[in-house]
Amino acid sequence: MEVTIDKNSGYCFGVEYAIQMAEDEMENSGVLYCLGDIVHNSMEVQRLHARGLRVIDREQMKKLRDCKLLIRAHGEPPSTYQLALQNNIELIDASCPVVLKLQNRVKHAFDQMETQSGQIVIYGQPGHAEVIGLAGQTTDKAIVVTTEEDLDKIDFARPVTLFSQTTKSTKGFYRMKELIEERIREANPEREGALFDANDSICRQVSNREPQLQKFALEHEVVIFVSGKKSSNGKALFSVCKACNEQSYFVENESEIDPVWFERAEKVGICGATSTPMWLMERVAGHIRQLPLLATT
Repeated sequence: MEVTIDKNSGYCFGVEYAIQMAEDEMENSGVLYCLGDIVHNSMEVQRLHARGLRVIDREQMKKLRDCKLLIRAHGEPPSTYQLALQNNIELIDASCPVVLKLQNRVKHAFDQMETQSGQIVIYGQPGHAEVIGLAGQTTDKAIVVTTEEDLDKIDFARPVTLFSQTTKSTKGFYRMKELIEERIREANPEREGALFDANDSICRQVSNREPQLQKFALEHEVVIFVSGKKSSNGKALFSVCKACNEQSYFVENESEIDPVWFERAEKVGICGATSTPMWLMERVAGHIRQLPLLATT
């Protein structure tokens, strides 16, 4: 049985940059606070905790004074920076450049929409760290939509500017765009073009993985997708694998592997999310190669 790790899987630039910044800082100062999980992968969070990274939430941040705090790749709303200033907290800002650029675009669009009685709509996961940061650019007035039912929150007689969380699926975004266009057309048949501005703000490093994963899934009889269960990107990319190959399985680590999956399989593929460390995929691959009664190459 041949076990292959997808060379295109693993950390995106933003996550890799944030983890490197955290490790560099801990080399000098030891303990470093981080606002939320630095990455949606519990195995990596545990590894970094052992090195001194302490994850806190926003309520805990209010009690911090005179310390260092890492802003992870997902970005933060303006209120986080204001609180850090008040509490003399030194920020180690590892916000992804792609996310920062999107925050600026959302802020600019919001300022324009305010003059037109318009609405900012974000296609994303409510409560997701990146979405909290994006909504913060609109003083939390943005409407977050995930499903078709969520569109009922929008007033289609008023202008709409649509953005997407950077890690959502391209297919999902364009489906949401079509649905909004239909609703606006029904409500304003003569003004639809003037009322809607859609911005595909999905990170291309993420979206390009979809066709790559489709090809990878089809090339292997069994696909093991490694990801943290809290990863929005992981759920989206796993669905890509599953749609192409029914023998695709989602695992958080090697302990969830079932040897039955590999009966009569000759080619097994290991892949993961943008939040999945390569060392974890290698560990899963090593575990599979050592399963009894399986000859590996």
